[in-house]
Amino acid sequence: MTEQQNIDYKRVADSIEYIKTNFKGQPKLDEIAKQVNLSLFHFQRLFSQWAGTSPKKFLQYTTIEYAKMLLKNHQATLFDTAIETGLSGTGRLHDLFISIEGMTPAEYKNGGKNLSISYSFALCPFGKIIVASTQKGICYMGFVDAENQAFTTLQKNFPNARFKQKVDSFQQSALSIFTHDWNELKQIKLHLKGTDFQLKVWQTLLKIPLGQLTTYGAIAKNIGKQKASRAVGTAIGSNPVAFLIPCHRVIQSSGAIGGYLWGSTRKVAIIGWEGAKIHADPD
Repeated sequence: MTEQQNIDYKRVADSIEYIKTNFKGQPKLDEIAKQVNLSLFHFQRLFSQWAGTSPKKFLQYTTIEYAKMLLKNHQATLFDTAIETGLSGTGRLHDLFISIEGMTPAEYKNGGKNLSISYSFALCPFGKIIVASTQKGICYMGFVDAENQAFTTLQKNFPNARFKQKVDSFQQSALSIFTHDWNELKQIKLHLKGTDFQLKVWQTLLKIPLGQLTTYGAIAKNIGKQKASRAVGTAIGSNPVAFLIPCHRVIQSSGAIGGYLWGSTRKVAIIGWEGAKIHADPD
């Protein structure tokens, strides 16, 4: 590491510590930049390069993690949580949760208490699969080794939701991906919760064509975070919707297949199956 890189790292580390210490005051970005003796422009650029996210997003993530802790562990009211985290009121708390978590603070506090989730099991070319949906779209899809274990995993994602084993149109549309060309399907609705960074990564995965592969580094570059390959890998590993969001199409830059939440053997099988489909003889 050069002397300049060491200085840059120290500035980013100091700014992160400042945000973590003072987030309840919701400091302005120019105030944080001043603490590390940088202009606002250079501070934002340097922070994003080293941290893999903007200082504004880091402040938001820090704020919402504290808010989640208050709501979950201390059962604080929404108003008290907003004030304790330095937000001006429940309106800003609501907007922050919608932006980062994809749900309202009340929904988070209740653990999906008012959420009704339908789920079903089906067979696909790669074994049994569980697919779950809300009234808005698919919220979870995963390959199954044991039905009880798969349902337990689904419950952990939505601990207080109401579950009903029932097939609906969202699930039927999602499962048709195994028997139809992606381009011929009606738009499949997804109902996902995740950080802005995770959602951006998952959205990028949806753009990888059938039968083609890419790398973690290429995904990071595509979303403008060239130095965030590790963070991209974590976001890909958190993908809650197997196959539909094709994280199996991402491999290591060395050509190695890499890990897969539902097993590397299954990942190889899926890649081979997709390759065979696009190269199949029309006859």
